[in-house]
Formats: sequence, structure tokens, C-alpha cells
Amino acid sequence: MNIQEYFTRISYNKPHKDADLQTLTAIFQHHIQAIPFENLSMHCGETIELDLQATYNKIVRKKRGGWCLESNHLLFWALQELGYDVCILGGNSYEPAEKAYTAEINHILLKVVIKGTPYIADAGFGGAYQMWQPLMLVSGKDQPQGPGIFRFMEDNGTWYFEKVKRKHYIPEHSDTDFTYTPGLGNIRKIYTFTLEPRHINDFQELNAYLQVSPDNILRKKSICTLQTTEGLCALVGWTFSEMKYNYMEDTDLIQITTLTDEEVEKTLKDKFNIVLENKLVP
Repeated sequence: MNIQEYFTRISYNKPHKDADLQTLTAIFQHHIQAIPFENLSMHCGETIELDLQATYNKIVRKKRGGWCLESNHLLFWALQELGYDVCILGGNSYEPAEKAYTAEINHILLKVVIKGTPYIADAGFGGAYQMWQPLMLVSGKDQPQGPGIFRFMEDNGTWYFEKVKRKHYIPEHSDTDFTYTPGLGNIRKIYTFTLEPRHINDFQELNAYLQVSPDNILRKKSICTLQTTEGLCALVGWTFSEMKYNYMEDTDLIQITTLTDEEVEKTLKDKFNIVLENKLVP
């Protein structure tokens, strides 16, 4: 495994001598704009191994994406190689349908400490709740980014991660129809976590479970999302969406297309730079 090969994969060619915030931010942005959040393996009959070499081969050499366990594990390795003080944390994601956080840890994120200040770097959430830059780990502070305003709230050792939602404008629906995504008010809860350091092996059971459990969203839907310079593109099943952030004040533009099987393959190649080895069943 070679850091230079990883840099080529994410199209990063700037200096990286200093393990500082500026370098971290640049690498992070290249990572999320090159490596899709995707679970296509389980919809292609492939097993996802939670092993660094397997993840490296898949994402770096085969130019695939991965879900949080893979994408953040790869980023963890890269940051360690560059001399960052980085550790793995476990998160419990918010389930809007249940109006609750999951009982079990089902997400992985990274904490990076730079000059004594802790930051959260999470390249594996995907979609509209993907941070675009590492966020300072401080409670109650609004941190605006392209996707919206993110914030952490801390209560008795548990950290809550949330985002202020913007309106969505979907031209096909109607010229006057501004829709809010479901949720309470305009705050979208994303996940909770504690600062207890984890090891990648703590997630082996989760990795196996998510691939077989019929009621989790990753088994039910084939998902591929990628951050762009203006917003994001997402392929969920046969539905392709492109989102442009802050198209108008406090409003994101969403354009939605339904694809045929042939178009799914072409869209994966054109928009996500993914060519699958096995047949995808969306």
C-alpha cells in the first residue's frame, strides 16, 4: 500500500509535509470528491471484507467507492501514514422513521488532534449529510459549510452531530413547491458518538451483519453518492439525483431522473467513475 498511489486516486498533488489543518482539509476534500459512498458490492453478489488491504485494493486500485467502514478506514490509514494524531470512533446514526438513534453502534468516524485541538473527519456518511471539511469538536458552535450549517452538542460525554436543513426545490414537482425533507423543524439529527477510541476489528460484526440483515437500508437499496464542487450526485436504485447547494438563498436545487438498466451502468461510469466487475441488481 502506497500513499502516493492513494494521492493519485484522489487527484491530490499538493505538498503534505506538515500534518496541519490545511493539509488535512485539502486531502479530505479530494477524498470525498473522488471516492463515492457506495454499497454496490452487496448488490453485485460480492462480499465486503473489513480488511485494510482489501479496502485499499478495492478503492485505490479498482477505483471503487465504499461505505463508512471502508472509506473512513482508508482515510485513517492515509492520515496515520502522514503523521496525524488520529483515532477511530464509533457512532449511532439517527433513524428518521424511528425518531431515534440506533441502539447499536453502526457508523465509524475519525477524530484528528492538531496542535491540541480535536477535529472530526468523517468521509463516510455520503448524501446531503456529508461534511465537506473536518469540523472542530466543540459543543454548541455553528460551523457553516457548503452543504449547510453543522454543529455538535455535547451532553454528559455523549456528542450529538446535527445539521440545519435548507429547503429543497425540485423543478419537476412544481414551480411553487418548496419541500422540506422530513424531520423535526429544520434540524436534522445525524448521529451520536462518544470519544472512546475504537479499533477497526470492533466493527467486524457490524460489517458482517449489515450485509445479511434484510431490514437495514443498505440491504434494501443500492446506493452510490459522490460530493461535487457544487453539491452532490446520488444513484439510489434506478433514481439519479443531482443536488446543487444554495441554488437560491437557503434553498438547494434537486434534479431527479429515473434510469433504465443500461443507463444505470453508463451513469455509474460517467458520474461516479465506477466500472463494476459483476452485474449490479439495483
